[in-house]
Amino acid sequence: MMNPIYLDYNASTPIAPAVRDAMMPYLAGIFGNPSSSHAFGREAREGIETARKRVAALLGCDAAEIIFTSGATESNNMVLLSAAAQAGEKSRIITSAIEHPAVLEPCRFLEQQGHHVTYLPVDRSGMVDPQDLEKALTKGAALVSIMHANNEVGTLQPVADLARMAAARKAPFHTDAAQTVGKVRCRVDELGVDFLTIAGHKFYAPKGVGALYIRKGRKLSPLLHGAGHEQGLRPGTENLASIAGLGKACEIAGPVIEAECLRQAQLGRRLFDGLRQAGFSVHLNGHPEKKLPNTWNISFEGFDAPAVMAALDAVAVSPGAACHGSSVTMSHVLEAMGVPKKLARGAIRFSLGRETTEQEIDYVLAMLKEKLYLHKQ
Repeated sequence: MMNPIYLDYNASTPIAPAVRDAMMPYLAGIFGNPSSSHAFGREAREGIETARKRVAALLGCDAAEIIFTSGATESNNMVLLSAAAQAGEKSRIITSAIEHPAVLEPCRFLEQQGHHVTYLPVDRSGMVDPQDLEKALTKGAALVSIMHANNEVGTLQPVADLARMAAARKAPFHTDAAQTVGKVRCRVDELGVDFLTIAGHKFYAPKGVGALYIRKGRKLSPLLHGAGHEQGLRPGTENLASIAGLGKACEIAGPVIEAECLRQAQLGRRLFDGLRQAGFSVHLNGHPEKKLPNTWNISFEGFDAPAVMAALDAVAVSPGAACHGSSVTMSHVLEAMGVPKKLARGAIRFSLGRETTEQEIDYVLAMLKEKLYLHKQ
């Protein structure tokens, strides 16, 4: 019996040891208010600006284009609500049907306020068709917001192409990159976006800290009002230790992204192929190639998610649907992709991380082969 195995890295990651070490000086000694002009304040401010430079280096932008937030939800809300407010009454937002609730819920709120939101469909692989965006843009838009990669199935959207289309229509483009920053190459100069969301706890920084890239020349309105922190967009004394941790997470991610992409893709393939070789009828949800290498959303035909999870009682994974007897509540992502209910009910997301090993994958395969047949419907 192995120790409990964690294969839910898309939900959250542990704080990396180097990140923890970078945070400690701001928890144990450096306590000044970064806005103070004395030596204690200047020391704290230096930590924030060092972190800002590290985030900018990973994204390939200027440090002045980065502001710190509490995470992806705040960053997404800031962009969406600000764009609608600046456009005036009954503005138009374009997004996709498979966005994270941190985008979908602000959009629904805006609809309640009289704004119009277009939800682009996706194909069976979870991909937005650029032609659908092109058609939607003929009516204009205050903002286009399409996620970089889906958190459930890992499909990578053609953001660079979509952003070019939006730019041609003079529509600002935002991407929620909570699942991609620190995992795959994610540079704003290549993506061509105006706004990009970062969540620290998705790549080994602490929870409760994130960032927002704002292209030079683009303007946003603050959600909160107070003192002029973070270019006047995010008032409140900064979360110094967590910001330092986020900066360090960005610094250590850059050099390992390429190797980890390859390694985690191989581990995921080992899992998927191993299931097939063991005789399970499994189906990969999401694009087979244009996807996050760590994300493997797999449907077990003939089983429901609770049965699969019961066979993996020592393994942390996420189900793709809630099953209540014969009733299946599909995730909005699988539903939008048109995944049949019989497959959605047995969908499990395995999301891998830097700590995932071959031994863990082999243990998962062994447990499924040993226990899962007992639960077959």
